[in-house]
Parts: sequence; C-alpha cells; structure tokens
Amino acid sequence: MDLLAFDTSTDHTAIAIQRGAALWQWQGGGGPQASGTLIPKILEGLAALGLTVSALDAIVFGQGPGAFTGLRTACAVAQGLAFGGGVPVLPVCSLLAVAQEAYVSHGATDVLAVLDARMGEVYHAHYRRVAGQWQPGSDIALSAPAAVAVPPGAVVAGNAHAVYADQAPASTHLAALPSATALLQLAPALIAAGALVPADQALPLYIRDKVAQTTAERLAVRTAGQP
Repeated sequence: MDLLAFDTSTDHTAIAIQRGAALWQWQGGGGPQASGTLIPKILEGLAALGLTVSALDAIVFGQGPGAFTGLRTACAVAQGLAFGGGVPVLPVCSLLAVAQEAYVSHGATDVLAVLDARMGEVYHAHYRRVAGQWQPGSDIALSAPAAVAVPPGAVVAGNAHAVYADQAPASTHLAALPSATALLQLAPALIAAGALVPADQALPLYIRDKVAQTTAERLAVRTAGQP
C-alpha cells in the first residue's frame, strides 16, 4: 500500500510516506512553520520514493483536535493534493494517533490520550486495544487538566503533562505525540473499515468552539483579579 501521512495538530510537524516496504520520514517545527514546509517536504519525500500524488492509495492526515492553524494547514494540504491527484483521504483523530504511538513505544494497550489545548485546557479521549484494534472508551472531550478522570488501569499519554504537571491526575505518564508513522500504522484497519472519504470531506475535528474572549470578558477577568 502506498500512503502519504502527516500531522500538524501540535507544535510539531510529522510526515511519513510509505511505498510498499519503503518508508520516508521527516519531522520539524509546527504551528506557522507548517504552512511553509509541509508541501515542499511532501514533494521531496514523494520524489525520494519515486512516487506521484496520483499514485497514492490514500492521503492520511491528523484531523485534530489540536492547534487551529495546524489543523487548517493539514486539511488544506490534504484537500489540495487529493483533488489534484484524484485520490481519497483518510482523516484520523490525533488523539488516536497518540494512543498508537504509546502502544508502539511502550506497549500500552489502555490509554488516556491527552494533548495540550492551551488556554489552560486539554483535549482527551480514552482508548483500549482489543483483538489488535483500538476501541474508544470515551468521547473526545475538552476540560481543565485537574478535571480529567483517568480510567482504572489506563496510562496517560500525550504532551499535556509537561505543561500541566502540577494539575495532572496522578497516573503513569508517557510522552507521546501524534506521529505520522502512527497514522500509517492505523491506516490499513481504518481503510478496511470504510473510513476513506473524498477530498471535500478532509475536514478538521474541532472540539473547542470559543478561541478568544471579548473585550468585555477580558475586562471582567482583570476587574475580578483586582484587590
């Protein structure tokens, strides 16, 4: 199977391209940097493996939740390449990719994936690996770190602990990001389950619907903090 995978949902950009047994990978900075590096690096990797976009079986991308700039970049690139190459896309939850990364790197099969959502909050979802496949144990949610409940027996994986260590729940913590190789590993089962969609459905997974405070809200916060 020939696949292109990338994730820009965090402050880290990860790209992986698979042609049969051959693998090309690249990692770098995320955020605003991703918009300038993602397409050139993808083209570099395709050339290194002797592939064209139209020869791909699918384009796999991390759809979030995550940083808004990164998600928009990933979706725009996935849509543009998929339309131009006439290939389908496979949107994958970035939290599921964290669970897969924790499984590959640490053998974890019961994972609460937690990613920094900024603004004092985290994205989180629980996954269990059953018969070689990940099963969701909860809905994807957004909450304060201290409000996250860890299911019995689960380990916490992601990047939020480094930011909110003093508020994080007491549990085993594994540092993990939604890597492009994790997306490649997840792809075959998801494709077999019918998760491929046309290019116009390469859409971000937004959990937070409010990203800024109004002037009145900011004033109220400042006023509340005054003696």
